[in-house]
Amino acid sequence: MKNITAQTEKLVNELIEKAKLKKGDLLVVGCSSSEIVGDEIGHGSSLEAAEDVFEGLYPALKEKGIYLAAQCCEHLNRALIIEKDYAEKHCLEIVNVVPQPKAGGSFATTCYKNFECAAAVEFIKADAGMDIGSTLIGMHLKAVAVPLRLSDNKIGSAYVTFARTRARCIGGIRAVYDDNLM
Repeated sequence: MKNITAQTEKLVNELIEKAKLKKGDLLVVGCSSSEIVGDEIGHGSSLEAAEDVFEGLYPALKEKGIYLAAQCCEHLNRALIIEKDYAEKHCLEIVNVVPQPKAGGSFATTCYKNFECAAAVEFIKADAGMDIGSTLIGMHLKAVAVPLRLSDNKIGSAYVTFARTRARCIGGIRAVYDDNLM
């Protein structure tokens, strides 16, 4: 399982670089621990796999001042577990739920237990995303998501999809755009 931590750490560092994430940005992660261990999503929840993913993600993000949002499963309507200070800084309404492995998912449960001060919210607009095991994180990304291809697309047995976001381009044929926002 420690290979999961190493795979995750390598990929999150690549994602940070390719998505040009910076201090204060938010990364949303959907994680099927079932898919990581080779089971069907929702049918083999593994706290051990979730903890290994967390160990690969959290220190790398924390070191760079990037926030992590853990998407819960559909039993909690895809609520998100985030650090309370992020919720407060961004005026996000906190909701009352404590994720469990079978109602929220093992990864969200792990984040809730390990964040400095965890909170649950229903809505965010993240700067980038990491979808481990086809958990469908798109609803939590900013409006223009751009898929990214990294050096690998698996963690354990789970396929991983990556995305960054960019500002919308608006205007007509005379519009001029800032390449730094592309």
